[in-house]
Amino acid sequence: MSDHIPSFREAFYRRERRSVPLARDFTRRALADWGLDARADDVLVCVSELATNALLHGVPPGRGYRLHLYLELPGALRVEVHDSGDGTPRVREPSGESGRGLLLVDALADRWGVGERDPGKIVWCEFRITADA
Repeated sequence: MSDHIPSFREAFYRRERRSVPLARDFTRRALADWGLDARADDVLVCVSELATNALLHGVPPGRGYRLHLYLELPGALRVEVHDSGDGTPRVREPSGESGRGLLLVDALADRWGVGERDPGKIVWCEFRITADA
């Protein structure tokens, strides 16, 4: 990775369906800039799931959410979705077509969790990366 490429990226998305593919594209560009191809599919699935959860459960009408990407050298990529909604996300049993998002995040990320924000919360996940990733 070049010294001039920022190791932090941030984007804001309004509460609209098209924000999920926009968040995925933003992440894809950051991963390409950072040369992180090995875990890109896992990261992109998790970004999609966290952004979708923010839209469905965390973003009140008229608001939006922030996506933060941190490349923490050596060895980690952190994804955070900040929203102003209440509640604490948790893995649950799938029901019909819903309820699989955090199951996927739990399976694909090395760690994930929920942090406090005023107002709202931060749902995050982390991925270990290696020098050749």
